[in-house]
Amino acid sequence: MDGTDYFVGIAQQALWVLALASAPILIPALVTGILLGMVQAATSINEQTLSFVPKLIVVGLCLALFGTAILMLLVDFTHEMFARIPELTQ
Repeated sequence: MDGTDYFVGIAQQALWVLALASAPILIPALVTGILLGMVQAATSINEQTLSFVPKLIVVGLCLALFGTAILMLLVDFTHEMFARIPELTQ
């Protein structure tokens, strides 16, 4: 395998792991922000903390629920990267 193909493959895998690790946190925060924005637009309430606190709570809950899975995904990726180091020396 060409060295360039090797590193492109690692970069693709790293981006995929990044997407999988961030999605369980970003998607609920995005949905919460959209819903709260619609409520604020409908009621003409322009309070910044009204949108910040619920999103903070949702992100905290998502980290509590999915934190272990995200950490295991990152640990598995790191172990795989360290296992691939000998391939570079050949």
